[in-house]
Amino acid sequence: MRLSIQEASNPSTEFALFKFGFRPFFLMASLYALISIFIWGGVYLHGWPILGLPFTTMHWHAHEMIFGYGTAVAAGFLLTAVRNWTNLQTLQGYSLAGLSAIWLAARVVVWIIPGQILPMLIFDLVFDLWLIIGILRPILRAKQYEQIGIVSKLILLMSANLCFYLGVVGVFEQGIVWGLHSGLYILLALVFTMARRVMPFFIERGVGYPVKLNNRVWIDRSSLYLFVLFLIADVFWHNIPATVVLAGLLFTIHTIRLAGWYTKGIWNKPLLWVLYIGYCGAIFGFFLKAFTPFHLVVPSLPLHAFALGGIAMITIGMMARISLAHTGRDIQKHSRLLAPAFISLFAAYIARIVLPLIDSAHYLLWLGIAQAAWSISFALFIWVYAPILVKPNAVS
Repeated sequence: MRLSIQEASNPSTEFALFKFGFRPFFLMASLYALISIFIWGGVYLHGWPILGLPFTTMHWHAHEMIFGYGTAVAAGFLLTAVRNWTNLQTLQGYSLAGLSAIWLAARVVVWIIPGQILPMLIFDLVFDLWLIIGILRPILRAKQYEQIGIVSKLILLMSANLCFYLGVVGVFEQGIVWGLHSGLYILLALVFTMARRVMPFFIERGVGYPVKLNNRVWIDRSSLYLFVLFLIADVFWHNIPATVVLAGLLFTIHTIRLAGWYTKGIWNKPLLWVLYIGYCGAIFGFFLKAFTPFHLVVPSLPLHAFALGGIAMITIGMMARISLAHTGRDIQKHSRLLAPAFISLFAAYIARIVLPLIDSAHYLLWLGIAQAAWSISFALFIWVYAPILVKPNAVS
């Protein structure tokens, strides 16, 4: 089912942050995207010392982008979407505030109690489980069993998170690598699922003229099945020929899907082209992945293409649109700062993925530019959306 693009206005003088799931989690995700990359840039580029982490700073960066930023955006989207799909209220008020507090505790406890992994593990997994229950209950009550696939991805994401922690404590030798790589792929699969549900609808309703986009059942099914095989082949099986073939097939299938969603009117709407470009950035990751085993591409580049394109660009576009629509605002009258924010994030993608392919000798320079562009993007987003997410709905 589709996410509705507008919610009835409900003007109020009350503090509105915990009225609906998207409000706290979109705000916390964007703030954390800004803060965590600032810290990571200081560590990686300037040698800032970080003491007390129970794992490497590289693993902290990867884990927090996937299981910190990524799960926060997923929580905000799904708590809002499931409410629309089922017409049943999801977490709000004190329960939503509690879930938000657990997510925040998982992010900061590692700095408060240095060297200890157990508190972070507990907070993180409690958050994952609480979110799963909060999503599953209204789905079961409404008997919308076709939505169970969404819940299964959250369960797999929680399993990947647990795998990471078991690797940190030495239970699984490959736990850290398995957890991070499978977590990235599962989160990407969740983003693809959300994009499939909302992007065609957003484009058809947003370009300003009648258009019917192509959605093929065989693409929906094959892209899912092949992605599962791709994850297994790359993360657990380490079968290079299978990974190359599957990456090439996924690149082709997603390109066909995206071609069916194209209409020239998207380029006049920042809330549309950011989603489209982000999807392009993600499928370019499959293209790069197909060439990684031949030592033509550094292995980190396709992973960052998935992360910056498929996750960051698509999610910031979704957060921007949903936050407007579900606070009673006109999505056609958004802030002029949105386009610069999206362009900055696209610049970060170019600097982090494309420029190292062209000139690897200046890798640290490109990385610094990418981190600066990322920071500008999310700073602009926070400037525009923090008041929207905290304050009550606009008066229609």
